[in-house]
Amino acid sequence: MPTTATTARPGAAELGQQERAVLHGVGCGLRDDEIAAALAVSEDIVAGHLARILGKLGLRDRAAAIVHAFDCGLVAPGHGPRTPGPDPAPRGAPGRTAGPRVRISVLGPLRAWHDGRALDLGHLRQQAVLAALALHRGRTVSQQELLDGVWGSEPPVTNVVPVHVYRLRKTLRLADCPVPVIEHDRYGYRLAAGATEVDLARMEDLVTAAGAAHRAGDLPEAVRLCSRALDLFGGEPLAGLPGPLAELERLRLVERRITVAQRRSEWRLQLGQCARAVTELIALSAEHPLNEPVAAMLMGALYRGGRQADALAVFDRTRRRLAEDLGVPPGPVLRRTRQLILRGA
Repeated sequence: MPTTATTARPGAAELGQQERAVLHGVGCGLRDDEIAAALAVSEDIVAGHLARILGKLGLRDRAAAIVHAFDCGLVAPGHGPRTPGPDPAPRGAPGRTAGPRVRISVLGPLRAWHDGRALDLGHLRQQAVLAALALHRGRTVSQQELLDGVWGSEPPVTNVVPVHVYRLRKTLRLADCPVPVIEHDRYGYRLAAGATEVDLARMEDLVTAAGAAHRAGDLPEAVRLCSRALDLFGGEPLAGLPGPLAELERLRLVERRITVAQRRSEWRLQLGQCARAVTELIALSAEHPLNEPVAAMLMGALYRGGRQADALAVFDRTRRRLAEDLGVPPGPVLRRTRQLILRGA
């Protein structure tokens, strides 16, 4: 497994001029033959230089050399090589140029697009690192948080977080912009402000706007905004991603979707759109057959539509599923809804 450079290791300034040029080429992802052609030397000489570089810098393999070239500022990740000079200059923070934004979706399988083009985000652990940054958009995530959230109780033997970040930077790079989409400081990593658009943030903005419309008495607009928020979900959130963070967020986002759907159905019922509410609640109940509040709302909507027998059938079906799957009886909300229906309340 690759390792990363630490402050205890010598920097690229300790290398000879041609060794620095080789490290520069390795950091840019060039093969030995490409580096040899650029330097007008043989591949054997390049291989020898690389072996000495690894020894001088205390690095284990080529992947670690790539990360070290990035860490010491010899190469700007994802934007081609920097011209090697006597001493690598510290990386500055030039302003971000206008350009297409990277869109990231976490409300389904993790996906990302750059200027409308789908991006290959690598293997699942690497995707989980990006998901962690997207879920914490707007704040810095420490390396330890990433390790805990993505690997949990089985951390990697070596520090692979910078390797994943390096690769993600190359994948997510914005055209004609020297600033990486993923920023790094001594506290950790974060998505650069204004560089990305995450569907989770958009969803929450729409839900907030729906609540404001409801308070203003505009129920049709509130329903419309809730529908737009729900349309952003593209399946199970973070489907297939490993790690404790993805698992917790998956559960939270599923519950968030249920809450928004319930809110929309409640407002539809207030607007007299009983048939639409019933259709949506039937689909929601089928997805979450053990969710008692959803079952109770469906029972109420069916009863209001004159379908008392169907409402009571929902109770019986939910009671059986609770007994078979969880070994528990219906809760007070479901029982109370049934009693109200039986009394004709």
